[in-house]
Amino acid sequence: MDTVAREGPGEPPEGTGAEPANSAGGSGSSPEAEAAERRERRREQRGWYVYDWANSVFATSVLTVFLGPYLTQVTEAAAGPDGYVHPLGIPVRAGSFFPYAVSASVLLSVLVMPLAAAVADRTGRKKPLLGAAAYLGAAATTGMFFLDGDRYLLGGALLIVANVSFAVSSVLYNAFLPQIAGPEERDAVSSRGWAAGYAAGALVLVVDLGLFLGHDALGLTQGTAVRICLAGAGLWWGLFTVVPLLRLRERPVAGAAARDAAAPMRVTEGFRQLTTTLRELRRYPLTLLFLVAYLLYNDGVQTVITQASVFGSKALGLDQTTLIGAVLLVQVLAVAGALLLGRLADRYGARRTILGSLVAWTATVAAGYVLPHGEPVWFYALAAAIGLVLGGSQALSRSLFSRLVPAGKEAEYFALYEVSDRGTSWLGPLLFGAAYQLTGDYRHAIGSLVVFFVLGFVLLLRVPVERAAAAAGNPAGTAGTTGDGEDGPAPVRMSGSI
Repeated sequence: MDTVAREGPGEPPEGTGAEPANSAGGSGSSPEAEAAERRERRREQRGWYVYDWANSVFATSVLTVFLGPYLTQVTEAAAGPDGYVHPLGIPVRAGSFFPYAVSASVLLSVLVMPLAAAVADRTGRKKPLLGAAAYLGAAATTGMFFLDGDRYLLGGALLIVANVSFAVSSVLYNAFLPQIAGPEERDAVSSRGWAAGYAAGALVLVVDLGLFLGHDALGLTQGTAVRICLAGAGLWWGLFTVVPLLRLRERPVAGAAARDAAAPMRVTEGFRQLTTTLRELRRYPLTLLFLVAYLLYNDGVQTVITQASVFGSKALGLDQTTLIGAVLLVQVLAVAGALLLGRLADRYGARRTILGSLVAWTATVAAGYVLPHGEPVWFYALAAAIGLVLGGSQALSRSLFSRLVPAGKEAEYFALYEVSDRGTSWLGPLLFGAAYQLTGDYRHAIGSLVVFFVLGFVLLLRVPVERAAAAAGNPAGTAGTTGDGEDGPAPVRMSGSI
């Protein structure tokens, strides 16, 4: 598959001596040592991609497709004649249990992520924490095989544990990016990671849908087929997590961080660290401006994803088979989209490419407003457009943020990145719901999301990446190598293949 490269996949130009932040090696090393370091870094990058391949199946098969309807069905079986269940003595309508469980998992992850990030940055031991979070999440997901009958409380507990573990492991995984890739190669590396995740999601979803649709021929009940799909996602997550744990290297902490690592770690330390990070962020106003822009447009992205099925069903009158097919189409095209936008970022810069993707998102949402009722082909076209910009806009946002993070505080800042993301993820659904409540029309609800992409575009346009990176103490000129400096686009690079 073609992708942008310099002397090899994800490598800096030969002879520059460029190294990723916080990695070993440097311009003073011998050519043999530099070549060995490049080979080791390339090996780490490939191992890093595999964690996206491992955990993305949880987001796709479990959260997006199967768990919501199935857990709701289990909860309805446990409900009384009035349609309510009573977890912890609280009356909850059966149809509301799944979204409430998701909300509880998001709230808990916001509390846990800062602690995990503080421990990772102070000790420099991201791998053990990544492994613990990944395997706890994989075990909880695999345990969903036993979710049958009326065991809705088991389902809610497993969902909360798995989703919190997914969030924590994502923080630690993202924090490796500045250490395994230099600023000039992060767009490509991040994009390949996202592409690997979407490829895995599409592959497993195809198998899952085959099992789900053919359960009668296999002598299985529909519920058993769903439970196998859920457990299979957990086994997949655990199996492939072995690769990044073997290939990623720890970087020793130094200076004040090393002295802090020897001090006892209290539970409240993580939250104090988050507060400290928020105060410190005011010293980097351009990093803060990017973060606010990201929170706005990413909230729009997440709301489109979560509400697309409701929109397709209620506004367009499409059946479940069409909606699942659209989810699969998004997964497949997101692979190509992530790699395509990675190529564009190498030529035009990550910021410009993200800005272009926001224009595409705005046009896509506007097109959704006028889609004809009962015409699946147009909904598939909308899904295709979403797929092409989805992975790339997320991957490039991650790599761009990594260039604006002070060295040695990667996990801390990526925890803020994830906490802020999850902490504001209610804004889009709130606007969507309010627009529907006021108008009674899902078309107005989906159209209202344009505001997130427009505001995100305006704020991101005001972020000079090269100056922001320099203000955070990162190497001068790295933003210019990706076309995001203030003096115009970067020169065109040659493309290679992997």
